[in-house]
Amino acid sequence: MTHGPTRRSFLRTAAAAAAASTTLTAIRPLARQRMAATFRAKQKILVLGGTAFLGPAVVEHALAQGHTVTLFNRGKTNPGLFPTVEKLQGQRRRPNPKNPNSKPQDLKSLEGRTFDAVVDTSAYFTGEVEDVCKVLAGQIQQYVYVSSLSVYKSLEQSDAVVDESSERASCTDKYTLDMGANSENYGGLKRHCEDAVEAVFPGKATLVRPGYIVGPGDPTDRFTYWPMRFIRGGECLAPGPMDNDLQFLDVRDLGQWIVHLIEQRIAGAFNAVGFDGPLSTAEFLHTGKGTINQKCSFTWVEDAFLEANEVSSWQEMGCWTPQAKNGHSSNRRALEAGATYRPIAETIKATVEWATSRGTGHEWRAGMKPEREAELLAKWKAR
Repeated sequence: MTHGPTRRSFLRTAAAAAAASTTLTAIRPLARQRMAATFRAKQKILVLGGTAFLGPAVVEHALAQGHTVTLFNRGKTNPGLFPTVEKLQGQRRRPNPKNPNSKPQDLKSLEGRTFDAVVDTSAYFTGEVEDVCKVLAGQIQQYVYVSSLSVYKSLEQSDAVVDESSERASCTDKYTLDMGANSENYGGLKRHCEDAVEAVFPGKATLVRPGYIVGPGDPTDRFTYWPMRFIRGGECLAPGPMDNDLQFLDVRDLGQWIVHLIEQRIAGAFNAVGFDGPLSTAEFLHTGKGTINQKCSFTWVEDAFLEANEVSSWQEMGCWTPQAKNGHSSNRRALEAGATYRPIAETIKATVEWATSRGTGHEWRAGMKPEREAELLAKWKAR
């Protein structure tokens, strides 16, 4: 969802007044949120998780801004990150009766601690959010919950424009610990987690709903396929119509914006997607070609052909959703609340640098194999 940082003017007097305020910024009117990232007293920020992908992006920017950060996690994932940051060890997950290896919940290290804000990047189940909220009630001023666009029912409709008032999904049992065979409960559970935060922190809940988060550190490989494909060069299978709309978000932009929401004490629900203007598949691919390897060519293949050959959206073929199923998510509120986007070329280049550093032994979780691409290109030409 970007072409470069957004430009907007700000009123200095309004910004100064906001900096002095200790209450959360009301989501309406949104005009109040056009203010610059003015100086606010340094924040004490608790990050639940904080050591994988989005977490480090939040922590790194918060530290760069001079804020004090504390991490709460199990100490299992990348434990050596941020050696100078306070780390509280515990277990937020409730024991799963179906998993004999699950550990008892342990939130003791959070008891009696006060923070200006908490950033929750690692919650998937309603009960675990309720438990954390109960411990932190009265101890924080703002709860930033990283939710998902999957909370919406109508994402896969090309004529749908999803905004923060769109109907959300739900689960028959909001306390289920089962995501479902195809993660069909994921969106509903994220919605119930949102509700749990708002119930305990009314007016102090910031609900961030990302779509595809991409960039350095992305463990899914869904976006990374393309930056690495540009390196290989040659004839590339280009998916669907050239003007198909793409929406994704660089993890570093999301991390910086989350810190901005804390600095400005902004509450409410926000779709966290790019960009400040549309981005077509053709623009994305040609940007990659110009940035990484001019020796790429693109053979455009129709959606119907890809679907008939069982090519999976954003899995085998990165950055592609069939146009008929490609709904658009409005990011107007996010832009009003200070979201900015770096140039696409910067995201592509940084992803290449990071992915290359993993070495040749990386086991890819997504992306089309060269043999499969060659097979489909030959089949397309012979149709």
